[in-house]
Amino acid sequence: MRQSIESLQHAWFESVNHFARITPALHTPMRAYAAYGVVLFAALLALAWWRARHAPDPRTMAAALWAPVGVLVALALNQPLGNFVGETRPYTVFPHALMLVAHSQDFSFPSDHAVMAGAVAAGVSLSNRRLGVLTAVAAVVLGFARVYVGAHFPLDVIAGLFFGAGVVALGYLVARRPLVVGIRQLARTPAGPLVQARGEVWTR
Repeated sequence: MRQSIESLQHAWFESVNHFARITPALHTPMRAYAAYGVVLFAALLALAWWRARHAPDPRTMAAALWAPVGVLVALALNQPLGNFVGETRPYTVFPHALMLVAHSQDFSFPSDHAVMAGAVAAGVSLSNRRLGVLTAVAAVVLGFARVYVGAHFPLDVIAGLFFGAGVVALGYLVARRPLVVGIRQLARTPAGPLVQARGEVWTR
């Protein structure tokens, strides 16, 4: 079973790597997004928080505030998981594969970038569904970009996306109630504008 999975993902990687070879026009944007896409996800988190300030339900703000915390939790949990699995990077299996980024010495499975992207997508979706759809698309594209540049196997990013999203979603179920209580209290202090725009009233 394990050999079948490895064969499948190796075949996927070779297909994407071949696509990368025949699309040199995409090398620069894919390399840039694979390396610096984290900036976009930080901006999406900030936008979700800004919009949550105008929401009629404090649970929206609770989700927006939990999202960046959940991302950090997911990344922290990913470190021991990756070290335990200990999967090597694609360039060690395919030394002649096209590589568009520098070699990395850390683990390949799950992808840190994909964990981050999946976690942000889930967190943003909890506070704003429309923005969450955009973030989910950006997360999938980032996952593909990480394979395209040769940094990861396909299953590394698929597992990372689901792991990050799962950690944030489950964590929110635990943290939602105390967060809502804290947000309601914070709204009554001078720092209230951080969680509720002036003139807004929570109806729930």
